Amino acid sequence: MDKNSIFSKYNEIFETYPHIELDEHIKKLIEFDSYYPYNTTFFCITNTVRQNFEYISKNFNACTALSSKDMMLDGMDYFWSRFHPDDIAPWIQCLQDLMNFTMNELNDEQRKRMSYTWNYRMKNGKGNYVTIIQNTTPLQFDKENKPIIGLAHYTVLSGQMNIDICASAKYLNSENEYETLYFSNITSKNLLNAISHRERDVIRLLLCKKSSKEIAETLNISKHTVDTHRRNILKKFNVISTGELISYFKNNINLL
Repeated sequence: MDKNSIFSKYNEIFETYPHIELDEHIKKLIEFDSYYPYNTTFFCITNTVRQNFEYISKNFNACTALSSKDMMLDGMDYFWSRFHPDDIAPWIQCLQDLMNFTMNELNDEQRKRMSYTWNYRMKNGKGNYVTIIQNTTPLQFDKENKPIIGLAHYTVLSGQMNIDICASAKYLNSENEYETLYFSNITSKNLLNAISHRERDVIRLLLCKKSSKEIAETLNISKHTVDTHRRNILKKFNVISTGELISYFKNNINLL
């Protein structure tokens, strides 16, 4: 997906009114940054209208080896340019799904007490991909109560970790406890869209501990065809054994 397509889709998701300003309490967050010790997280104040960062914390450079000046100058375009190409489409899907949920499933009061999380890979200043888990809490809204200014915390993990791209929305209830109101595994959805109905049938029977011969008899196909399906399924899910596949779907049985 090229840069113009990203801009267009992002604008569509966050289309809103241009009048915004930073409140005093947001300025306090910036003041506190000087007291935060170094760790594997950094935070930014994001502006979805201007597609820029109102502030980038001092840990950004230490966590990513990237220039905070470039981030401030070129905004989200600079950040997006570092994304892993395979993660751009599911990342946009995360944003769109979360915004649809926010605007269609939540009331105005709930929107003010939500926290959103998603993840992706990006290339750091050393040329290595790292995994970013982003948690964003809305701070300001437009007149339609669409979130436009957010406090985003980024946790930086090793890019070697194989993490599905997921999106979640949590609500801070009256007891100050977060309740998960929305969760979606984007990677699994995309993978499941890539498998055929017959492959789905084979997976279900594998979960029932059926052998290739038993699956062939149940589906009225040859054992050779079942074995071909099994090889294709392993390749699509990037696992090396049926045991890994079964373990994955035992934790995600609702996806079938």
